[in-house]
Amino acid sequence: MEENKIAVGLDIGTTKIVAMIGRANEYGKLEILGIGKSKSLGVHRGVVNNITQTIQSIQQAVQEAEAVSGMKIENVVVGIAGQHIRSLHHSDYITRPNSDQVIDEDDIDTLINQVYKLVMLPGEEIIHVLPQDYKVDGQAEIKEPIGMYGGRLEANFHVVVGQVSSIRNIGRCVKSSGLDLAGITLEPLASADAVLSQEEKEAGVALIDIGGGTTDLAIFKDGIIRHTAVIPFGGNVITEDIKEGCSIIEKQAELLKIKFGSAWPGENKDNEIVSIPGLRGREPKEITLKNLSKIIHARVVEIIEQVYLEIKNYGHEEQKKKLIAGIVLTGGGSQLKHLKQLVEYITGMDTRIGYPNEYLAGDSDKETTSPLYATAVGLVMNALEKQRREIVVQEASQLQAKEQEAESDEDVVTETPARPEINKERKSIFEKWADKLKDFLDNAE
Repeated sequence: MEENKIAVGLDIGTTKIVAMIGRANEYGKLEILGIGKSKSLGVHRGVVNNITQTIQSIQQAVQEAEAVSGMKIENVVVGIAGQHIRSLHHSDYITRPNSDQVIDEDDIDTLINQVYKLVMLPGEEIIHVLPQDYKVDGQAEIKEPIGMYGGRLEANFHVVVGQVSSIRNIGRCVKSSGLDLAGITLEPLASADAVLSQEEKEAGVALIDIGGGTTDLAIFKDGIIRHTAVIPFGGNVITEDIKEGCSIIEKQAELLKIKFGSAWPGENKDNEIVSIPGLRGREPKEITLKNLSKIIHARVVEIIEQVYLEIKNYGHEEQKKKLIAGIVLTGGGSQLKHLKQLVEYITGMDTRIGYPNEYLAGDSDKETTSPLYATAVGLVMNALEKQRREIVVQEASQLQAKEQEAESDEDVVTETPARPEINKERKSIFEKWADKLKDFLDNAE
């Protein structure tokens, strides 16, 4: 039982791969037992483009996490993102054969499975089908139709689509690293779990996760995810611009960005200069901080405007869809100086930086609570939640078995387990897909 409480999240990013081991403490908070980090070599814009290098990077991160925690990692929950992820809205309905019976879990499953059969572009597969709201016999805006009477059940869905080959490549890398795939989660959803509060999700909030290769967006309103998008720009593009604009090597450009970079050029004076050593005895280069800020500012504005376009596409300007809690920035790129002020200036929305410390145990170190690890923390939380649900389902079935032994009356037996059964089904729409993918990977071996 004790062993079962430990969970591992694996964040395969464009700049870094993080393996994080965690468990829930007695207060229900997340206690991080070990972190392993390695430079990500075989991933470009969230998509694996070199299997061998990615496997090496995963193994390195996992070994480091094992060394820190003194534990052996066997299975992991992996996050997927990348420029191939897109989302769409879809409405569907079913006509129920018997409208005298109340709507139950099976009806909703039938409706969701119908959406999974949508014809996608070649090479694409549906990853998530997330119900938004339901209609029963024309009555709109129903959050929970179970237990209602009705002949026609309709729903609006948020459908997340990804490239099959990209998802399979990630699965392949994990398996070849000697690990089992315990589950797969969309990275914006994992980051959202780690840095957003339930109140923010209810009020309406846009989470912007600025990673190395991509910027992920997830919009919540009324506690439900309403819109997701992956923009194929991230911190790497800013580094690339500095490298080109200042004619220096990438390593120096990255250091410049972290140490002296600012998204707001107005605050630097013209006489602030940083000197960079020349290569192999060449003369050192002098770069003004004002120029550096101008380069960063131009690219950051482009990224934010792309994200803001997605927020407008969702329709946040309508009163009903207004995002009251504004924007939450997270990911490594959110640590750029004055980024919060720039986002507020461009979008006119309240902005804060999201740290994954709300759900972490009080004694967590400063490194763990950095926005850099938001996705990894979210993945560990996701894995622990999955384990907790499995235990609930197990206990429910054991209880059912005991009651079947104790009671010979069949009516009592059939009615008792209904509640845990619903709990199990409600949570498993995405897990079913993950299981399908795991079977597929096993057969591909």
